[in-house]
Amino acid sequence: MSAEIISHIGGLVTAKISGKLTYSELTSLQKSVINIIGREGGIRVLVITEDFLGWDKAGDWDDISFQDTSDPYINKMALVGEKKWEELALLFTGKGFREFPIEYFTPAELSKAQAWLTEN
Repeated sequence: MSAEIISHIGGLVTAKISGKLTYSELTSLQKSVINIIGREGGIRVLVITEDFLGWDKAGDWDDISFQDTSDPYINKMALVGEKKWEELALLFTGKGFREFPIEYFTPAELSKAQAWLTEN
């Protein structure tokens, strides 16, 4: 499994997730995002999944402290992954319950996701 920030340029933070996401990898990724927010302020987030296998069961997945800290500084989030993960990924990220818009795109729509993130 791998979960890492692959770039953060001009307020756009891009993360890549592959394999089965563990809770410790998620919290590590979230800490990196908090550090970027501390340096840059408001951000837009692009999450790209490749060979995604879901979420590991171990860990405190109900912990929403990251949302409490970061949501005021996230302007938009785009998720890119296989269509079969769309419903679960949007549920996992709390679309409709967060303070910013979240949209899901397939890998073929990566440039569409990037364009959506740059729109006002």
